Amino acid sequence: MVPRIAVRSPYGPGRRHRLAGGRLVALAVAVFFLDASFSLAPAQTPQPAASAEPQSAEPQQAKKKKPKSDKPKSLSEALVGKRKADPSAKMLVQADELVYDYQNDKVSAVGHVQIYYDGTVLEADKVTHDRKTDRLHAQGNVIYKTKDGKIVYGESLELDKNFRDGFVNSFLVETPDKTRLAAARADRSEGNLTVYQSGVYTACEPCKEDPKKPPLWQVKAARIIHNETEKMVYYENASLEFFGQPLAWFPYFAHPDPTVKRKSGFLMPIFFSTSKIGVGVEIPYFWALAPHYDMTFSLAPLTRQIGPLVKAEWRHRLLNGSYAIRAAGIFQEDKGVFTRSEHVAGLPDTLPGYRNFRGEVASSGQFQINKQWAWGWDAMLLTDRTFINDYSSILRSSSWSSRPTESVNQLYLVGQGDRSYFDLRGMHFIGFSELDHAGEIPIVHPVLDYSLVSKDPVLGGELGFRMNLTSLSRRQADYDPLNATAVCDSRTIIMDTKPGKCLMRGMPGDYTRASADLNWRRTLINGWGQMFIPFASFRTDLASRRILNDSNGTGGGTPNFIGTDDRDTLTRAMPMVGMEARWPFISVHSWGTQVFEPIAQIIVRPNETRIGQFPNEDAQSLIFDDTNLFAIDKYSGYDRVEGGTRANVGIQYTANIHRLGVINVLFGQSYNLFGQNSFAYSGTVDPATGQQTGLGLQSGLEHDVSDYVARLYFQPTGNLSFTARFRFDKNNLDIHRFELETRSTWLDRLTLSTIYARYDAQPQIGIFERREGIYQTAALKLDDHWSVTGGARYDLDRGRINLGTVGLNYLDECFAYSFNYIADYTNIADPRPVHKVMVRVNLRTLGGTSLGTHFGGQTTGTTP
Repeated sequence: MVPRIAVRSPYGPGRRHRLAGGRLVALAVAVFFLDASFSLAPAQTPQPAASAEPQSAEPQQAKKKKPKSDKPKSLSEALVGKRKADPSAKMLVQADELVYDYQNDKVSAVGHVQIYYDGTVLEADKVTHDRKTDRLHAQGNVIYKTKDGKIVYGESLELDKNFRDGFVNSFLVETPDKTRLAAARADRSEGNLTVYQSGVYTACEPCKEDPKKPPLWQVKAARIIHNETEKMVYYENASLEFFGQPLAWFPYFAHPDPTVKRKSGFLMPIFFSTSKIGVGVEIPYFWALAPHYDMTFSLAPLTRQIGPLVKAEWRHRLLNGSYAIRAAGIFQEDKGVFTRSEHVAGLPDTLPGYRNFRGEVASSGQFQINKQWAWGWDAMLLTDRTFINDYSSILRSSSWSSRPTESVNQLYLVGQGDRSYFDLRGMHFIGFSELDHAGEIPIVHPVLDYSLVSKDPVLGGELGFRMNLTSLSRRQADYDPLNATAVCDSRTIIMDTKPGKCLMRGMPGDYTRASADLNWRRTLINGWGQMFIPFASFRTDLASRRILNDSNGTGGGTPNFIGTDDRDTLTRAMPMVGMEARWPFISVHSWGTQVFEPIAQIIVRPNETRIGQFPNEDAQSLIFDDTNLFAIDKYSGYDRVEGGTRANVGIQYTANIHRLGVINVLFGQSYNLFGQNSFAYSGTVDPATGQQTGLGLQSGLEHDVSDYVARLYFQPTGNLSFTARFRFDKNNLDIHRFELETRSTWLDRLTLSTIYARYDAQPQIGIFERREGIYQTAALKLDDHWSVTGGARYDLDRGRINLGTVGLNYLDECFAYSFNYIADYTNIADPRPVHKVMVRVNLRTLGGTSLGTHFGGQTTGTTP
């Protein structure tokens, strides 16, 4: 019989004795003395008499001289070991029973054992400290919680005194990020290396109804090695399983452990397929050079091109900002795929991609000067303008669903204050369509916008200041046709660009304009609830222009649209005063509330001057609707300024009806009272007919009495809304513009969005066909994980769908999948449609991959 000393709780089974701060603090006083005996016991095992009692054994041992020993003398010291512990940390041991085995020099905690120290917790049915080997052995229902949040389960566990090395049988570990790793046995050595025999790894949670059911995905391996120093997980003879069925086998692979945010190594490959470049796979390698800079290299072999496409990207983060540089290139062995399938009049049979080498170099960055100021840049250099679109599956896989149309090279400086804003940038545009021509695209050098609002009231109101400086140049004029047969191109040999046939969108030459606007407004409310808003402003413009003559003796060209002086300086000024009045009438009823609000606005100013002499570059978009009915200046930019005395009037009605929702209606009209109506003068006149063409015409504002505009908004519930916008003819109430948009959510699962629009033709501004269509999108949440999306745009004029999308998505805590398909029929450079398919798969903690394909026509056209 092995001699031992045992102390049981005087309060019966289930009560635990505590060891804290190196002393034994127990529910039973006897436990304190037992710990003292452990602490004073010699390294040599004593041989007490069989009849000796614990109370008499302690004094006898205390009288002997203690030999020197490096072994821990108590269970507390065994757990603490010789490691440096937090001085403020306390140890706590709880158990039903403590047993000391003198013959084998072991001390054990038995029954509901819990050991706490410095953030770690060890639980087991029994924990034994072997003083000869300085190791702890835990048995039965072992649970070990590490300081960083990991939870280890096992049948038995053995650790050295520092909790550093050991092994676990029937092992299962759970990490704070909900990853799980199980193994038949886990051996830990050197304090940083853990080897799992017959291991299984997953980031999926077990099934709540059936925990034994295989997770959605898991990786099984003969051996899984976790090197904590390298922060890498290695797999040997591994297989990837979905729903318990093997899907792929790997003799060896590795990935960073879940604690790693940046690690050098190969990333998940991306698969793609297109009708022009074939089937391929992108193999990216991430190189983490330092915590603040890295590189990514990619190699993408293609079946239709012998030479692979090579990409590289450098990213660098500094104390006050970051920048990136990327490059891509390919030597095309089969450039013949970039030829037109059908001949198009006026265009060559070969596409811009018909060349041996194609590539790009691009860079972007932004840096903070201080809290208010930042500067940055975007830059790109291309071998040809369609390279991005032709290889978008590789170059722009993140934006595969949209067709990039342009890039902006720019250098900018921006500042944001509490009541001010500053933006200065120079820009050069690159069009990605084969129909874009660099000579027709302006270079902006630079554009400056500045605004400031006074901190203190001025005359009881708010004083503001705005400034804009724009300087640009263009080598060739940019024309749009005014009918289907007109040829409007400054590059054609025989040029017949006249105002009756063409509209000049951009003038050739250089143009610089500076505009400053000082404005003031104040809001006054009287005792009747009437609201009066007086306002005033004074704007000045100074411009310099040099317009090139591109007629080449053909009788067409720029001189028909704008003067072609060698150098001309232009000035204009526009003072303005006005008043806006609102008088809301509010009534409360048993069924809800309603507000009836008449609105009237009058603006007094002189006629606009220099119409047609100031080149119009930034004010070419003019849509008259409810959003700008009460705008002081309805032009979108600075190159045109509204003049003449004008009145804008309208009525707004809002009703909030119990259980029926909210209704808002706005109806109004604009009147040119005195002076010249700016919208009736475009500045461009056809010399043959005397008819004007250009901005403002057929906008609904070109007559002294405008068309009617209206808005109707109805929201019966929080999940359903309707918005309709109208523009009615002032004479017969014919609808010239109509937009209807509905949004709804049903049972928190189905979301619908419908947009219907119908716009009359406006041939005098280059839109010579009526446009009518409907765009429907839907998203259905099938359950907590699956969802379906889709959309279709139907061209009612042509009677066909010109855009269709379908998507299927799955998302849970460990796995993401998406399938998307797009059919695009809006390609005008090639009559064939473009079909795109993208499949993405992501396994949490292991990364993801994607498969993209598009086939059909060229993707180098622009959407009309």
